[in-house]
Amino acid sequence: MTDRLPDAQLLAMLDADPQGWALAESVREQGVIVDFTLVYINAAGCRLVGRRREELVGRRYRELWPETVNDGTLPLYRAVVETGEPVTRTVYYDRKSITGHFELRAGPYGDGFITRFVDLSQVTVSPQSDGGARLYDMLDAAFDGFTVLRPVRDAGGEVVDFVCDYVNQLGAKLTGRTVEDVIGRRLSVIAPNSWDDGLFDRYRAVAETGRPWRQQLEYPSIGQAWEIKMSRDGAGSVAVSFREITEQVMRQQQLTASVARAERSAARARALESVTTALVSASTTAQVYAAIGSVLRPSIGGEGLALLLRDTDVLRLHYHSGYEPEVLLHLKELPLSHPHPATSVARTGQARFVSTVDQFRASQAGAVATVPAGRRQAWAFLPLAVAGEVLGTLVVGYHKPREFDEDARSTLTALAALGAQALHRALLFETNLSIASQLQHALLPERTPEIDGLACATRYLPWTRGAEVGGDWYDVIPLRDGVVGVVVGDVAGHNTAAAAAMGQVRGALRAYALEGNRPSAVIRLANQFIFDLHLDTMASCCYLELDLVDGSGTGVTAGHPLPLLRDAGDVRLLPLPVDPPLGAARGHAYRDTAFALPEAATLLLYTDGLVEDHRHPIDLGLDELCRAMRTAPAGDPAAVLDHILATGVGPRPRRDDVALLCLMRGTDQIG
Repeated sequence: MTDRLPDAQLLAMLDADPQGWALAESVREQGVIVDFTLVYINAAGCRLVGRRREELVGRRYRELWPETVNDGTLPLYRAVVETGEPVTRTVYYDRKSITGHFELRAGPYGDGFITRFVDLSQVTVSPQSDGGARLYDMLDAAFDGFTVLRPVRDAGGEVVDFVCDYVNQLGAKLTGRTVEDVIGRRLSVIAPNSWDDGLFDRYRAVAETGRPWRQQLEYPSIGQAWEIKMSRDGAGSVAVSFREITEQVMRQQQLTASVARAERSAARARALESVTTALVSASTTAQVYAAIGSVLRPSIGGEGLALLLRDTDVLRLHYHSGYEPEVLLHLKELPLSHPHPATSVARTGQARFVSTVDQFRASQAGAVATVPAGRRQAWAFLPLAVAGEVLGTLVVGYHKPREFDEDARSTLTALAALGAQALHRALLFETNLSIASQLQHALLPERTPEIDGLACATRYLPWTRGAEVGGDWYDVIPLRDGVVGVVVGDVAGHNTAAAAAMGQVRGALRAYALEGNRPSAVIRLANQFIFDLHLDTMASCCYLELDLVDGSGTGVTAGHPLPLLRDAGDVRLLPLPVDPPLGAARGHAYRDTAFALPEAATLLLYTDGLVEDHRHPIDLGLDELCRAMRTAPAGDPAAVLDHILATGVGPRPRRDDVALLCLMRGTDQIG
């Protein structure tokens, strides 16, 4: 084993060094390094690891320190041997035998490595000894920059300069000099800029206090970054190590930039998500404007917001927040021919970003009347465009000048696009809602006819949304003197097909009734009508023929809830047999049922949406309706309906249309 050791003189130097030293030889299997055998360790190394030399030398690393297999130490040593490149690693141990921060410096030695253990809390190697100097000379080519500075004090004992007692090759290179030019010279000569960059103050503080110091310094002129560590040794000198960390700093800068980009992307995603959530739930333009003011504006970050929509050859202001009255006066109706940035965005669909007031004023050069800036000093003019159609311009104002980088422009444009889509949906919804409302009213009687001896009132409660049209209907049909037909029905569906079918069925039923057919015949003919025209629908209905002179009635129901009759405080369902809905069975024989209609009695016809849905059983709804009828006012059908609707009858919230028809015999009042 001794033939693998250095010469006796070098061993004597290593033995005398106060820091730990060790030599290890590679253990190979089929040429591959699998372990190392410790062939030498000095006395300082034994103290650091807490074992005697005879317990260590000749044994393998995996046996001595099995944790080095997993903590990266053994692979580090293997790389030193295989590449021939020295390495440095800082480690922290917290064990019974050793605790603290240490620096491992390993270099190749034969088919193995030599490593030095430096206790960073106590740099005690003295370069003033010949052994120390020769030792550092040997490490010049292997390790980072290292120097030892001896304080120079004035007569009062204050440190005024330092003398370089030792510097290795890399340390001298950092000053732009050779080792021979540096050792023995004063710091003020070899590195006068140390006073300017603050290093001298650091050296002096370490020399006087003994507190170690560590800092990263960057040198842009040479494109390098260094980590500098200082400690005071036992002789009072300052030991300084220089480690180039340019690559690590660059990686950290790249990581920081990546994190910043990720944070900006996350913030943008959160903004888009919150705005999307708010705008998706908005159905009307008023709801869209509310969402823009409460959610989109904070996400954009502006202090002023204006939304202008195209109307032929002008932009009209539809929403604003944070703008002064004098600015709004100009934005209220802005001709598209005006040079204001909002008009060019509306014409071209291309966003414009104005960073200063001067740019804003210059954009309106030549205008007869310019739009004032108000308190704003920067603007984003964003197109509200959907499928190539520009609806208008969203203007975001800022109180301070600002530059709009690519991320800001992308985020603003994306948020404006979300607003445009919601606004487009809301405009279509309101247009369709208006069409649906007009169609719904056209399919129902504009008013009920005035009939002597009968007071009546109606209510229609739509539940449908957008372009949907309900299939519920009611009708009052004067047949002959003293006789009237009344009907309430419900065609399945909530669309234009259902509405069309309702209009056809209602018209056919009215025609059959006016022909003088009995109620059962009217319903039978209406059922046949659905099959003959292949309407592919079903409808429930209740048709009553009332004789107001003798107080009698005849009724038929086709899959429809039974009418309610209130007479002298008694409320009951009319005992009519329930036959199949219209369109359910061709050729079905519907049945007439006679009933009495006493004077001053109240009759209520309604559709099922009043009393039931999948959450609200019909029996419960009918019980609620009967109770409401008992407590309803007398003598006024309209008051009866208002009372029923106010008492919370049926499911809440409603999920179906409701049609109601209330009749009262024995009065000339018409509701």
